[in-house]
Amino acid sequence: MGQQIVNGLFLGSIYALFALGYTLVFGVLDILNLAHQAVFMLCAFLALTLVSLAHLHILLALPLATVAAGLVGILVERVAFRPLRGRADSNVAGLISSLAVATIFESIALGLWGPDVSRFPLGTVPERQLHLGGAVVQELQLVIIGIAVLMVLGLTFLLQRTRLGRQIRAVAESGFAARVLGIDVDRVIALSFFISSALGGAAGVLFGLAFNSISPDVGRSVELKGLAVIIVGGMGSMPGAVIAGFGLGLVETFTVARFGSSYRDAVAFAVLFLVLLVRPRGLLGQAATRVA
Repeated sequence: MGQQIVNGLFLGSIYALFALGYTLVFGVLDILNLAHQAVFMLCAFLALTLVSLAHLHILLALPLATVAAGLVGILVERVAFRPLRGRADSNVAGLISSLAVATIFESIALGLWGPDVSRFPLGTVPERQLHLGGAVVQELQLVIIGIAVLMVLGLTFLLQRTRLGRQIRAVAESGFAARVLGIDVDRVIALSFFISSALGGAAGVLFGLAFNSISPDVGRSVELKGLAVIIVGGMGSMPGAVIAGFGLGLVETFTVARFGSSYRDAVAFAVLFLVLLVRPRGLLGQAATRVA
């Protein structure tokens, strides 16, 4: 039991971190950024390159790759979303535009790193094991859980306690009212994409380290999990995304332990579906009050 809980929290921390990036952009723009999974993938490859070719330590490669992912997020916002903002069909057009950007990013990754699975060099992370009760825990698992929790707490502090956070919440509530109050809405949206993509990129590096398997399509399966997490958690609810992310990780882990890996996705999505039947708006979702 203890082993499954640790494994579930470890996997759920990656899902939660990835889903938070989705949720942040959706909360501000009411739109899903389908290029998020491609940023997740690119950041993992960038960290791999920094470690294997530039010979940087992973503790330095991780923040560098995370910042780079944030900058890619600003590029995505500038190219795929800003030109379409204000159109009557901006939500659908932005969705399609971000999907096109994701395809371009995957093609770039395919050309640079090839179709085969890439792996971090041996010794990139320590392989020590710890014994906690009856569970055997990899040191890397605890580090990943710790990093994810720190990032979640950091995002919560930024949104609740800083001027930028108040501006993000104001734009999410009403872009028009935020402009009237003198807030630079374009700047706030760009910074939201930076933070969102940085979170997704960090999740990509942690995923690559955890499973030591990176390919141009690695983000696709995580994208489906991330979408499920934000829907079940409540669209636009960051606490809901965190709860649903950890919940999904635990459900998957216990399913594998009890029924085998073949049923992992089937049981996980069945549970998520049942949650939505009971709470159609998600665990912490509320009725929409946003005015664009």
